[in-house]
Amino acid sequence: MGMKDHFRHSKRVTSTRRWQSVRHAVLERDGWKCVQCGDQRRLEVDHIKPVRSHPELSFNPDNLQALCARCHTRKTRIEIGHKPLSKDRQKWRDSVNALMREGKKPNEHKENTHA
Repeated sequence: MGMKDHFRHSKRVTSTRRWQSVRHAVLERDGWKCVQCGDQRRLEVDHIKPVRSHPELSFNPDNLQALCARCHTRKTRIEIGHKPLSKDRQKWRDSVNALMREGKKPNEHKENTHA
C-alpha cells in the first residue's frame, strides 16, 4: 500500500486561510529551510504530532516544522508504517540528489575507458 492510499487527515486543516497564515509564520520562524537537512527547496510545513492523532494541535506552531519534500516524505512513510530505507538505498538516493543539486543528471556520468 503506497502513501497515496492513505487518507490525509490534515486536508481539512491545510485548505483553510488560517493554515496559510500559520504556515507562513512557521516558514519564517524556521528560516525558510528544512529543519532536518537545511534544504531551501520545496518546503512543506509538517505536523510533528499528526493531525489524525492530535487534531487539537493542528494550528499550534510548536507542533509544526518546516521540512523539504524529501524529509517530509521520509517522516510520513515511517508514520504510516513503511520501513525506513536501508542504509545502502538511502546512500544511493543521497548521491543522486547531490548530482541533481549540481545540475547533473545521474545518467550523464561518463566512465573513463582505456583503449
